[in-house]
Amino acid sequence: MKTLKQTRQIFRMLAITLLLVTGTAQAERIKDLASLAGVRNNQLVGYGVVVGLDGTGDQTSQAPFTTQSLINMLGNLGVTIPSGTTLQLKNVAAVMVTMQMPPFAQPGQQFDITVSSMANAKSLKGGTLLMTPLKGVDGQIYAIAQGNLIVGGAGGSAGGAKTQINQLAAGRIPAGATVERAVATAVGSGDSVLYELSTADFGTAQRVAEAINIGVGDAVAAPLDGRRIRVRAPTLPNERVAFIGRIENLEVTPFSVAARVTVNSRTGSVVMNQNVSLLECAIAHGNLTVTVNAETQISQPNPLSAGQTAATQTGQVDIKQDQSSLIRFKPGVTLTEVVKALNSVGATPMDLINILQAMKAAGSLRAELEVI
Repeated sequence: MKTLKQTRQIFRMLAITLLLVTGTAQAERIKDLASLAGVRNNQLVGYGVVVGLDGTGDQTSQAPFTTQSLINMLGNLGVTIPSGTTLQLKNVAAVMVTMQMPPFAQPGQQFDITVSSMANAKSLKGGTLLMTPLKGVDGQIYAIAQGNLIVGGAGGSAGGAKTQINQLAAGRIPAGATVERAVATAVGSGDSVLYELSTADFGTAQRVAEAINIGVGDAVAAPLDGRRIRVRAPTLPNERVAFIGRIENLEVTPFSVAARVTVNSRTGSVVMNQNVSLLECAIAHGNLTVTVNAETQISQPNPLSAGQTAATQTGQVDIKQDQSSLIRFKPGVTLTEVVKALNSVGATPMDLINILQAMKAAGSLRAELEVI
């Protein structure tokens, strides 16, 4: 009896340990599932000029705004160019500068920027971006950009031959923008903050609210819908920051992700999550190939004859049908089995798209089919 009792205790402890390990493996922090409403990045954009290019800049005859921009810039620096002067610039390019300013960014902080050619410059490699103001959607200047470009591509041409690796018309400047004005970011309004789930789910919203209430020890959180959770928070700034930091690190086990198949019709990419399954169905797959060959034959007349050279064209049409395959899926088939089975019938990515659409129309695909 004692041995049996000890065995039961051991199995009970193993079961509890397994549950804890499983819960920990599936649990995610609230900061990974949701974000605070109003705390977001801000998009900045600016128009600038890149100089110092090795003859790969804009063709000013086709991009007159490049010349105009340079004349205006030189005028601001005290250099006057006589009217009517024709400038042939090969080392200058007009560019657009973009940046994402993170929340709570303060004046003096530096961030990376992306510089992209907007005319017909061949390459921005080796160029230097001159001082460029970056504006927000309200037209106000929030940062100033300047620096030397880093272009990841490479290319060369000679004798009519040309080769290129990656993109040469865009580059980045690490720490190329300096924040000049902060964007006011309010963390909640009044005595509460609002968390927004990255993916709407009523069950997950309820679990997040329960985890916050258990972690804080008070009923401070309540779900408003499938995406938003309102949390009552302290009003003093330092207490609110500590309170939010504590909440963000609480762990929640979200509900299972909905079964979804995402298809990129342009590239033929198909991505399926692990929850995709099928009802029982059968698929026939086969390709019909039509080949048309045209051959031109020249008929020469005999010597000293009055005949003329004639050209005749003969055509040949071949139709070939690959061997079709019929494959059957049983109910509850997993993602691995679906992919393995479709590959076994020789389905290409584009074939797979058509097969999945037909399976969805037939009601056999137990998943959301999204075409992008």
